[in-house]
Amino acid sequence: MPVGHIGINVSNLEISYSYYRTLMPYLAYEPFLAEDDQFAFQPAKNKRGTFIFFYPGQNGYHPDSVGLQHLAFMLPTRLSVDEATGVASDLGSEIIHSPQEWPEYPPPYYASFWRDPDGIMLEAVCHK
Repeated sequence: MPVGHIGINVSNLEISYSYYRTLMPYLAYEPFLAEDDQFAFQPAKNKRGTFIFFYPGQNGYHPDSVGLQHLAFMLPTRLSVDEATGVASDLGSEIIHSPQEWPEYPPPYYASFWRDPDGIMLEAVCHK
């Protein structure tokens, strides 16, 4: 069965909401809720998939710590990977790897990687 939802703690809910509100439509997600103490996104156009909730956190994220390593979003086209990466860059994200083919993964694997405002690594991937 698919994962129903995940929750991510962020250091600043307002900054993260502004960031993800702009980015998520390019990752095929749309707003689900926005409240003072949380916000969430759901797969766009009533598609099945994992909802993502964001909550205020107490300590900063570190990619080498136990816990979330990264989130990968499957996109339908290579162009959508390129567009999502461009939006992330425009939002000031550190681009770790620009869109490219990854021959070490089961082909076809076209993906890019970047960090959100808390340093959480995000990936956009197309398997076409």
